[in-house]
Amino acid sequence: MILSLAAAAAMSSGSSLNSSSPLDPFDSSTSWILAEDPSNSSSEPILRTMTPDLQPASTTVAVQEVSPWDIALCVTGTLISCENALVIAVLFYTPTLRAPMFILIGSLAVADLLAGLGLILNFVFTYLVDSSVEFVTLLSVGLLISAFSASVLNILAITVDRYLSLYNALTYHTERTVTFTYVMVVFIWVSCLTLGLLPALGWNCLRDESTCSICRPVTKNNAVALAVTFLLVFALMMQLYLQICKIAFRHAQQIAVQHQFVAISTTKGVSTLSAILCAFGACWLPFAMYSIVADSSYPVIYTYATVLPATCCSVINPIIYAFRNPDIQKSLWLACCGCVPSNLSLRPRTSSDV
Repeated sequence: MILSLAAAAAMSSGSSLNSSSPLDPFDSSTSWILAEDPSNSSSEPILRTMTPDLQPASTTVAVQEVSPWDIALCVTGTLISCENALVIAVLFYTPTLRAPMFILIGSLAVADLLAGLGLILNFVFTYLVDSSVEFVTLLSVGLLISAFSASVLNILAITVDRYLSLYNALTYHTERTVTFTYVMVVFIWVSCLTLGLLPALGWNCLRDESTCSICRPVTKNNAVALAVTFLLVFALMMQLYLQICKIAFRHAQQIAVQHQFVAISTTKGVSTLSAILCAFGACWLPFAMYSIVADSSYPVIYTYATVLPATCCSVINPIIYAFRNPDIQKSLWLACCGCVPSNLSLRPRTSSDV
């Protein structure tokens, strides 16, 4: 009777401790303790009751739901990487493409390639790696800041190069121009790498979430500074393109013999410049303006809706600045099929061409 009551008590206590999970003697999470029966004082072998020492070990694995926006950014990053890797390969394996214009196009392609890889790594770090590790977060954000900043500044450098090729047409093709181009490229990358290191050097909001911007862990002040800098770059690009249009129309008026041809060519060039500038502004202006007015308390869907168009700028950059160039087109045709189409323009391309 005593053994029966002890067993019943053990079962009732076990069920009250964990009524949701049935007792399994073969469960590794349940350890069994032998307890002597105090009522047995005889010399017979001691009867022992087995009572389970229940130690519930509930391991809940949280499966993070993948956001469609993050998938779109990852796909965009893959497309960016493929496009710009192709541009870099063409420039690297074509010795004739070493003019200042192609140096800047190559620098832009490297920046956009890193931006695409940064988007892919951001997706991997978010869903496949423990994103709570500070090093992972700072590495991803630093790479994206450096890459996209370099992309914007390289576009500005290409605009400056086009302006100088028209303003100083007689002295443009000199060794001094090549040196100036390399200086611009080095300055761009040093500046952008410094910007990318700022979050890792302490300029982040990991210790104070209230100071975060729409792009954690960048602080609100840093995001505003980057956005204002972009607006200044965009204003400078508009001014340079306006000067390029004025010089182009002035040249068209000076060449009376080819007036009709140049007028048509100039009109087409102005239309192309306008399309380039509008595309650049449409991609980056929403994100820049939103970074100024918003912070981390705003709905995240608005951040995604402005970030995605900004990343698409790196998708169209190879099309605008590389694949439209006849020299690069010729190299692509030779690499793919070993021939050059008869309708491909073989006229030497200058940086003033748009």
